[in-house]
Amino acid sequence: MRDDLVGSCSQYLPVGDTNLKILLGSHFFTPSVGGVETVSRLLAEHWSRLGHEVIVITTTLASSDEFPYSVIRRPTAIRLLKLIKWADVFFQNNISLRTAWPLAFTRRPWFVTTATWLDSTDRRTGWRIGIKSLALRRAKNIYISRAVAAHVGLPGCLIPNPYDAEIFQRQTDLPQDLDLVFVGRLVSQKGVDILLHALAQLATRGLRPNTTLIGDGPEETELRRLATELRLADQLVFAGPRQGADLARLIARHRIMVVPSRWAETFGVVALEGIACGCAVVGSVEGGLTDAIGPCGLTFPNGSSDALAEVLAGLLSGDCQQISRFLDNAPAHLAKHAPGTIARRYLEIFAQSSGTSL
Repeated sequence: MRDDLVGSCSQYLPVGDTNLKILLGSHFFTPSVGGVETVSRLLAEHWSRLGHEVIVITTTLASSDEFPYSVIRRPTAIRLLKLIKWADVFFQNNISLRTAWPLAFTRRPWFVTTATWLDSTDRRTGWRIGIKSLALRRAKNIYISRAVAAHVGLPGCLIPNPYDAEIFQRQTDLPQDLDLVFVGRLVSQKGVDILLHALAQLATRGLRPNTTLIGDGPEETELRRLATELRLADQLVFAGPRQGADLARLIARHRIMVVPSRWAETFGVVALEGIACGCAVVGSVEGGLTDAIGPCGLTFPNGSSDALAEVLAGLLSGDCQQISRFLDNAPAHLAKHAPGTIARRYLEIFAQSSGTSL
């Protein structure tokens, strides 16, 4: 995609004291766990802290959590129409046709952040992709990475994802005494088997880094079998799913985070979380993961255990100066993804398009 089709948002007005009424559509939301859920929560929290009135609509069923903003789960058609009429801005964190239809009857500034690929592996839903692509021509488009912008192919604004800076940070009271960590679902697309085959190659070079796998999923049994077959069981820990501060503290004990995704990630908030906790990051090169890693790690071709082994061997057998340089780059890189910074960038474009005087 041509660079001139993607703006940095720097041309928009600074945020002042005028409050906006923001309707945030997030198909998935807490207690569901995932990147979209995390970003939606962070944006809603920071907009509320800045004095804006925020209502979240979602299909995710109720939780016992309390929020400093309203969360309406599975609103009726009448209520949805009233909410869009109420809002100064309707923002969708990923387009949802289920909640966009009232815009055919009520004109409101409509912003859509595309955070996933529009393509579908399920051919039965192919017609939905076509409709979404057409609908996005009427929206004010925001992209989380240049790879996603190129995929959609419409003019828009580039705003990367934030990470939870209050949870993910260096833990000065903990030793960084472990080597490699993976965080994610134990499913094929996340490429844990690629990491295991790379570890087997490292073992032939006399390198046996201890490795923690954080997460669960349908392939855990097969991955345990593969680890035994490759004679890696004594250096692996299947730590199960972790969240919040418990997850951050475990990540912070490791020197290197590995994100070996087989598919092209659209961004990769987990990389930011690893960097914030003091890890250098090694991730697959396709998609938007390179944006998330930035100058704080290295990449390798998707699906190549040979290439991953080479990168890890260089980091593990080196004198740690390269890892130190990556960590030196972390503060400036993380500042660009701080939740407050990202929330304000959104507000800048909301304010101008809603006609609000700031």
